[in-house]
Amino acid sequence: MGYALAAFLLWGLLPLYWKHLAGIPALELLAHRFLWSFVFVAGWLGVRRRLGELGAVFADPRRRRPLFLAAVLIAVNWGVYVWAVTGDHLIEASLGYYINPLVSVALGVLVLGERLGRRQWAAVGLAAAGVVLFALEVRGLPWISLALAFSFGFYGLVKKTLHLDALTGLAAETGMLVLPAALTLAWIESARGWPALGYTAEVWLLLLGAGVVTALPLLWFAEAVRRAALSTVGLIQYVTPTMKLLFGVFLYHEPFTPAHLASFALIWAALGLYTTTFFRRAGAAPATVEK
Repeated sequence: MGYALAAFLLWGLLPLYWKHLAGIPALELLAHRFLWSFVFVAGWLGVRRRLGELGAVFADPRRRRPLFLAAVLIAVNWGVYVWAVTGDHLIEASLGYYINPLVSVALGVLVLGERLGRRQWAAVGLAAAGVVLFALEVRGLPWISLALAFSFGFYGLVKKTLHLDALTGLAAETGMLVLPAALTLAWIESARGWPALGYTAEVWLLLLGAGVVTALPLLWFAEAVRRAALSTVGLIQYVTPTMKLLFGVFLYHEPFTPAHLASFALIWAALGLYTTTFFRRAGAAPATVEK
């Protein structure tokens, strides 16, 4: 359970990390995140003498298309998330991560033809009602929440077809877009007169560290899934959006009205119903041990 808790706590603390870089445009932060994530995970593979595995993945024509799709989906997820955090939309981002498990359930039905029981349908319905109430409060679609939930949901579907471990998968996905990321950084810098040359040592350390804080929780999560019961990992995952919500309300003082509370209450009820149903099934059979 320690690996799972460490992974979800670090994911929950990431808003504090990105807030320190709020003066840098989200597109530039996204490009840095891809670049340094690839450098970190590829270096790790090199230390473990596993770079040949990465080369084999890139050489497999059957994997290139799903890898590229996975890279684009995770780029959308990371980009929207960084923009949301640095643009003071942390509460809406937390909503996206609360509803993500239920979006994954819905995608399983719509895309994979999976069947749901009455309790699971009720959970999806409650979550949908919560999103509608949130939309009425903000007078528009909560596109940040939906973009985060659906991009990660579809990302999970694509990942199911790749059958890669966390380290090789992240290296391959970031490697797919590392060249566009580097070119984006070069274009941004040349267009703005190379402002990165004036960044402080602290800012550069945070930018370089983006690869570490991206990769570590993913690797810890993979280890947690391998060691712990899936039901345990599934319960601990709600630590992350809860931390984001608390930071948004109490640390960054984002607006949180009674209507917001009501919409989150519907989401929490949906998650409670979904989780208890999951635990019942997990208790009926041994748990097997991949946002």
